[in-house]
Amino acid sequence: MPEKETKLIVLEPGEAVPGVAAEESSVEPPPPAAGEAPVSGEEPVSRADYDQLKAERDQLLDRLARLQAEFENARKRAERERIEFREYATGSVVEQFLPVLDNFELALKSGGTAQQLRHGVELIVKQMEDILRQLQVNPIPAVGEAFDPRLHEALGSVERHDLPDQHVAEEIRRGYRMRERLLRPALVRVASNPKQTSE
Repeated sequence: MPEKETKLIVLEPGEAVPGVAAEESSVEPPPPAAGEAPVSGEEPVSRADYDQLKAERDQLLDRLARLQAEFENARKRAERERIEFREYATGSVVEQFLPVLDNFELALKSGGTAQQLRHGVELIVKQMEDILRQLQVNPIPAVGEAFDPRLHEALGSVERHDLPDQHVAEEIRRGYRMRERLLRPALVRVASNPKQTSE
């Protein structure tokens, strides 16, 4: 059996191996060793350029870290200020109601007649209403007003001939709003006028 002749083929750099697809024969260049400048295509990057780019990257990363820290500090400060403002607002409201509490305690300690006690409680209620007005909290008009489901909550109806149909006949519990914000609806009974209903 004749021996096969081994042929030595010398390839130039970039030349494809005969009989092998170009993709298979192409070999990736090894990554640059630590401290060496990376190579881009045919043009090597100088050490000075590499060091400059690395320094710029480090500066940008440092700046990003500082911005993140500043943002986190600003968020915590805003949260702390919000809590402090809420506590301050609550404290100022409570402070206005302390004299009302004092007057209730005085009324309970007094040994006057039932009529005197009633008169004292009426004065305290007036004092509370004045404080609420200062806070721009106003009662919702009810009796005699047309029933409004946005402001009134119907507890039932009552037959009345002296009021128009679907108007508030009785106020069970007063409703309040602060400026335009509804705090609670008025709990009411609504008039049902048979004369108007049948017409």
